[in-house]
Amino acid sequence: MPYFLFCDTTRDMVLEKKIQSFPDSPGIYLFFNAKKDIIYIGKATSLKKRVQSYFKDNRTSRPIEQMMHEVVQIRIKQTDSVLEAIIAEACAIKKNMPKYNVLGKDNKSWNYIGITREKYPQIQFIRQHDLHKQFGQDIQINNFAFSETPKSARQVYKNIFGPFPGLNTKAAIRLLRQLFYISTCKPGAKRPCLYHQMGKCLGVCVGTIAPVEYKKQVIAPLTMFLKGGKKRVITTLEKRMKRAAKEKNYEQAARLRDQIAALKRIHDIALINKSFTHDDISHSGQSDELRIEGYDISHLSGTGAVGSMVVFVGARAKKSDYRTFTIKSVIGQNDVACLTEVLTRRLQHGSTGAQNRGGAYFWPLPDLFLIDGGKPQIHAVMKVLENYNIHIPIVGIAKGSERKKNEFIFGKRVKNVIMWVNTHRTLLIAIRDEAHRFALKYQKKKRKI
Repeated sequence: MPYFLFCDTTRDMVLEKKIQSFPDSPGIYLFFNAKKDIIYIGKATSLKKRVQSYFKDNRTSRPIEQMMHEVVQIRIKQTDSVLEAIIAEACAIKKNMPKYNVLGKDNKSWNYIGITREKYPQIQFIRQHDLHKQFGQDIQINNFAFSETPKSARQVYKNIFGPFPGLNTKAAIRLLRQLFYISTCKPGAKRPCLYHQMGKCLGVCVGTIAPVEYKKQVIAPLTMFLKGGKKRVITTLEKRMKRAAKEKNYEQAARLRDQIAALKRIHDIALINKSFTHDDISHSGQSDELRIEGYDISHLSGTGAVGSMVVFVGARAKKSDYRTFTIKSVIGQNDVACLTEVLTRRLQHGSTGAQNRGGAYFWPLPDLFLIDGGKPQIHAVMKVLENYNIHIPIVGIAKGSERKKNEFIFGKRVKNVIMWVNTHRTLLIAIRDEAHRFALKYQKKKRKI
C-alpha cells in the first residue's frame, strides 16, 4: 500500500518522523506541492534511505533538493525489484511529466528501449540525441507521444519505452535476456550461438523458432513487462506452462517454470547500475557486468598436474584473461593442494602491490570464484582468500556421488548469492565445463613438449 504524508508548520520534523516507517526496499517516491501537483518522481533501491537523503543539512547536490521547500506531501510505492522500480518510474514520469524531472535532466542522457519491426524484432537501447540525429528534431519522445513521431521512426520501431535515466544498458540487456530469452543473434547462422547452447536463446540463429512464435513467446511478454505488467506476464506464462505440461511438452514446460521463477525473484539478480544499486555478488567496481573466474585441475594419474583459470564477463568468455598454471609444489594426485597453489599464485596478481606494478602483472579480482569440485576444494579456496583478507563469493560444482548430476556448493550461504546462482545455473555449468576443457587442453599440450 502507498504511504501518504501531510505537512504542517513543523513540516520537516513530521516528514522525518514518518520517513522512519518507510521500508528498506526498492520502489518509487513522488513529491507533491501545495496544489497537489506531482513535482518530482524518483526511484530507489531503499525508499527509506533515499527519501531521508533529501532531508540532510546539505541540500545543494541535486536540483530537486533546492526545491524541497515546495514539498508538502510524499507518496511512495514499493516494487519487488530494482528493475521494476526503474520501469515504474518511467511509467509515472510519462503519465505525470513532473516539472523537476523535465527541468532537472539533460535529455541527451536519457535512455530508451526500442523494439524494432524486423522479422525477428531486436531490442535496442537508444539515447535521445541518437533518435534526433536519425529521425530529426521533430520526433516526439520528450512528451512521450511516440504515435505522433515521424513515419520514418515508426517504420523502424514498433514500440519505444522510457525514459530510463541512468540506465546501464549493458547490464539491462543481459538481465532482459535472462528473463525473456531475447535473441541478439542473426538468423541463418551455420552453428547455434553460445546462448542457444546454454539454453538462453530459443534458436533464432539456427531457425528452430519461427518469427510468429518468437514474437509470441519473447516479444509479447517483454512488451507487457515494460508496460509495468509483471503480474500479467506471470499469469500468462503459468497458463502456457500448464498447457505445455498437459501436452507432454516437458522441455517447454520446464523452461517456462524457470522463467516464472526468475521473474518472481528479479531482486535477487545482480543488475543495472552500480551507482544505483549494490548486490552482495556485485561489489568489485571493476565493471558493470559480473566477472566470473572458473578454475579446474587436470592431471594424468597424478602426473603432469596443471591448473586453469577461465574468465567470463557477463555471459561472454574473455579469452584474453584466460591463464594456465603448471603445478610446482605438489607431488602426486592431490587436487586440493593443487588448487591451493593455483589460487595463491593467482591472488598474488590481485594484490595492492600487483596493482602498483600494473601492466600484465595485475589481474582484476572477480565478483565470483567458480571451482570445479566439492567441499574439500571450497574449504581450501576459503582459506586462501582468508589469508589475503579477500571476501568474494565462492561457488563449487561437484558432480555428485554418481557423477551424473551437478551439485552446487557454497563457501558461505548468503541468500542473495544462492538466489543468483540458482538463476544462473546453466551459465555456471558452462563456465565450469570451459575451465575443464582449457585445463585438459593445456595438460595435453604439456605432454607433447
